[in-house]
Order: sequence, then structure tokens, then C-alpha cells
Amino acid sequence: MNGNKLAIVVGVSGSEASAAALRWAADEARRRHATLRVVRSWDAEFTAPYAAGGDLSRGQQREAACAELWAQMVTAFGPACPAGVVIELAEGVAERTLVDRSAGADLLVLGSASAGPGTGRSIGPVVRACLSRARCPVVVVWGPLPTAQRRPPSSQRGQAAWPAGAAPRRELATVTG
Repeated sequence: MNGNKLAIVVGVSGSEASAAALRWAADEARRRHATLRVVRSWDAEFTAPYAAGGDLSRGQQREAACAELWAQMVTAFGPACPAGVVIELAEGVAERTLVDRSAGADLLVLGSASAGPGTGRSIGPVVRACLSRARCPVVVVWGPLPTAQRRPPSSQRGQAAWPAGAAPRRELATVTG
């Protein structure tokens, strides 16, 4: 992606799960001295039925996606973007955009709003597509669960649960937030 320096790509959407993925990816990029590329996709042809503003023009949709991306960056990093962070607003279907960006990355990080592995809840189409077609390793950060549903991993049951919003440090394909 940029010479010999490691590159981590994180897909964000404005959701709590993508905010958790952004925090995890930023921490990982700092630890590894890697470039962090934050990618927010938007598709003028698709507006989720639950999304506000389904009647927006193409330009308004782009502006709304840009505002969401900026808000997520400010929440994660404050008013100044740290060095080594590249921000991209990409027009296109998120699945394709992120798979394309994975070609030049060392790691692709995504958030998932499902409750995580073993819960019986299906992963979303973006995560599913990236897990099957990404050209680099993928880390899925499972979004924060309501406090009553938080459980430590089986190796830590009987011990204190993770603090709210904290992710365990593991070199696995999934991280629980």
C-alpha cells in the first residue's frame, strides 16, 4: 500500500460496531507503527430502508456520508487527525470497496453489529463478503453488547468481565468488544 510500511484498512459506517472497529484498528496501527486507512463507503443507488433521508439527492447523500465520517473521526481522535491516518470517502458498494482496498493492505478491520460467534445471529453482508473475498487477513470487532449480555471468554469465566468497550488483545480473526 505504501512501500514497506504496514497498512491497516478499517471500514466505518457510523455504527457503534464500526466505532469499536476504528478504536481497535487505531490501537493496532499505533502498536505496529502502521498506516491506518479509514474508509467510509457510500452508494447513491442504495439507501437502507431504516436510514433517515431516503429522499436525498446524490450530492446530499455524499455530504451526509462525509459528515458521518467526520463525526466518527472526531469521536475517535478528537479535532486533530493523528499522523499516519488516511481518511477516504469512497463511492460504491461497501463490500466491493473494502475488498478492493484489502488488496494493498496488511489487515482489514470491520465492525459487526451481531452479538458475535456462537450466538446464532447472522453476520451482515459486508462482513460476509469481506471474509470470503478479502486479499488480506480480516479482523471482525464485534460491537459492544448491552451490559446484561456481556460475557468474558470461556477461559476467563468466573473472573471479572472486560470493561465496557474494551477489546481483548488476541491475534485471532475476531475480537469481542
